[in-house]
Amino acid sequence: MPQIRDLTAELEKLAPLSYQEDYDNAGLIVGNPAEEVTGVLISLDVTEDVVEEARRKNCSLIIAHHPIIFKGLKKLNGKNYVERTIIRAIQYNIAIYAIHTNLDHVGSGVNRMIAERLGLENLKILAPKKQLLKKLTFFTPISHSQVILDALFNAGAGQIGEYKHCSFRIEGTGTFLPGKEAKPVIGTPGSLEEVNEHRIEVMFPSHLENAVLGALRKTHPYEEIAYYLHLLENENQEVGSGAIGELPSALPVQDFLQLLKIKMNASVVKYTEPASVTIKKVAVCGGAGSFLLSHAKSAKADVFVTADYKYHEFFDAENKIMICDIGHYESEVFTKDLLYNYLSGIFSNFALCLSDVNTNPVKYFV
Repeated sequence: MPQIRDLTAELEKLAPLSYQEDYDNAGLIVGNPAEEVTGVLISLDVTEDVVEEARRKNCSLIIAHHPIIFKGLKKLNGKNYVERTIIRAIQYNIAIYAIHTNLDHVGSGVNRMIAERLGLENLKILAPKKQLLKKLTFFTPISHSQVILDALFNAGAGQIGEYKHCSFRIEGTGTFLPGKEAKPVIGTPGSLEEVNEHRIEVMFPSHLENAVLGALRKTHPYEEIAYYLHLLENENQEVGSGAIGELPSALPVQDFLQLLKIKMNASVVKYTEPASVTIKKVAVCGGAGSFLLSHAKSAKADVFVTADYKYHEFFDAENKIMICDIGHYESEVFTKDLLYNYLSGIFSNFALCLSDVNTNPVKYFV
């Protein structure tokens, strides 16, 4: 049987923990990474009922989108649902893992699920994030350049959008004087050496730093490797908040609202006055997305689909865009299917279950 750490490692390939917001608490919240997994229950939230469901279904791990703990707990007395849920999970030896804003921020995450359900095409990140990329610059004998580059590419470096194996190199002369205790691959201690070298530069996502540097050290011939790293201000076009795409063909506003209600299984859609008679370009953000309205406007979206809009925030549409609030639960509940499909393609030797518990605390009278 796989251990908890085996599943979490795969989840963190999908959505690295470094992509979460500072306020978030994604990751393993309860449990021992070395414990074997008897089954996995996938849920949007973790409540007492969800823990009970996991116990009934013999699932020793709950994977949820929303963390049960956002702030530090000083006591576990069972005075609220958070404390009671944690206590019950520990009593039943059920681990809890959250994959939250890090899953929001990847191109294959929460917002893609919304986009796919609405049939959007030409999908892009609405607000790409900065400072998630690094550049590695190093120097090597020309004879070893390709071997090192191949190792770096295998470690995840050198990909820019749809382009792989991206690098830059320039030829020059490297000089060094080995000390008495040095064991140089080229040259002898005490003698000044000149070597035809390549200066090579590659970009990579910051969370892959250990793997990339490990590949460099493993394949580089020198005893002491000359290299340096830069944190880049570049936007990572594959990581960020929200998404924007286009419907296959423009729809009248009422037809779009009906599509939205049906596809997202929404009981109610709150919306502002449309800015146009048809909808073609659609921006989306699962959960509370009002902070992205300016990005949706700048991208010339006809509509912004999200949740948790406050009354006065609706005025910010200013007749330039239609805002549609479908509800927090409704915008993210299909994340369960995303995680199920992802994990079922990797693990086949234990049960993966979708939670049957409706954790939406909001009820509608329609």
